[in-house]
Amino acid sequence: MNKAPRVPTTDMSPLAGVAVAHARRDDPDPSPQGEGGRSEQAAKKNKQIKRDVHGWVVLDKPIGMTSTHAVSIVKRLFAAKRAGHAGTLDPLASGCLPIALGEATKTVPFVVDSRKAYGFTVRWGEERDTDDAEGRVVNTSAARPDAAAIHALLPRFTGTIEQVPPRFSAVKIDGERAYDLAREGEAVEIAPRPVAIHRLALVATPDPDHAVLAAECGKGTYVRALARDLGRAHGALGHVAALRRSRVGPFGESDMISLERLESLCHRAAAGEASLADFLLPIETALDDIPALAVSPADAARLRRGQAVLLRGRDAAISGGVVQVACSGQLVAIAEVDRGEVVPRRVFNLTGVAGRAGRGKGW
Repeated sequence: MNKAPRVPTTDMSPLAGVAVAHARRDDPDPSPQGEGGRSEQAAKKNKQIKRDVHGWVVLDKPIGMTSTHAVSIVKRLFAAKRAGHAGTLDPLASGCLPIALGEATKTVPFVVDSRKAYGFTVRWGEERDTDDAEGRVVNTSAARPDAAAIHALLPRFTGTIEQVPPRFSAVKIDGERAYDLAREGEAVEIAPRPVAIHRLALVATPDPDHAVLAAECGKGTYVRALARDLGRAHGALGHVAALRRSRVGPFGESDMISLERLESLCHRAAAGEASLADFLLPIETALDDIPALAVSPADAARLRRGQAVLLRGRDAAISGGVVQVACSGQLVAIAEVDRGEVVPRRVFNLTGVAGRAGRGKGW
């Protein structure tokens, strides 16, 4: 018997959540194995010692790896106590995956809410249940749009549009992820939601079956759904055959580092040949669009205790809004200016290793 469709009760995008992995064991708990088994003391000795590491790694995520797995690898390489990513990237996709370590996790929402840039290839003629190449073919078409037809249709998908997320997505329906329900064969109905497409351009048409496009979009946009809807509008049907994210907020191609390169650098640091701080972007890199405010050591101490401070001198002209507060070049807090007071909203404790790498190193 077919089950009744479930309707979403919470309007969440896959990029709205902050995936923060707290400190946990990297090895399974040892279990007694008789006289030949490892002792509890030996197991504790082999356990990785976690440390305070703060900053951003902009991973060039390889195809085939989940975002969660990528975070766990980077966390282990740095032996970091905390880590999280700023926006899920599907296993099929490659490219920009900003990973926050330590106190940088407090700035993840500022990156999640920013613009993203993608390059993607649409394969015409087949619609799939996942809206990408990993899914099952559910419909086909012999129609193929030419470049002129594609160009003519792009304005309809630019600006603020209504988009229905894919059935296989992280949208929650009655507390469950849509992709879990879809895998169980349940009927999934997801209401359309507004998303912002700031730019959509045709890059190339290498053959009649494929079109390469570039998009800049806002939070909550699914490129897979965009490809699906373009295919339906053309009558050609379609799905994403390849996808690469080139930018998330302030982080772009020149900031990215491959997993292989990162592993090599971390091994050098472990051997005493380099410093981990040189492979991490500073926390404040995520706050490029937020005005900076310098305070005295005394005011910095008050802010760290969660206490408000008064604006003085030239800074008194700041009427309101969010600011990043620093003392002697070190980030102290993200604060809100309210009627002449600086009220801390996020306070940073940067003991340990803090990122100091320069921007655009081209790893």
